[in-house]
Amino acid sequence: MATSTFRNKNEVRPKKQGAAKRARIKAQKKRLIALGVPAEVVDTLQADKLRAFLKYPKQTQAAFAAK
Repeated sequence: MATSTFRNKNEVRPKKQGAAKRARIKAQKKRLIALGVPAEVVDTLQADKLRAFLKYPKQTQAAFAAK
């Protein structure tokens, strides 16, 4: 291995994988459904909105329990 790539940590470090991201999103969707959010609603949410709902699970559960 050349010294330039050895010294440049950005070229050596592991990269994020798409499969791992999809697995995380799938697990987060299951957690939201377990909280009581309807599956139709969960399917339409984007990844950032999924995480926003999971930040405060009690509030999410209360909001969707009323509906």
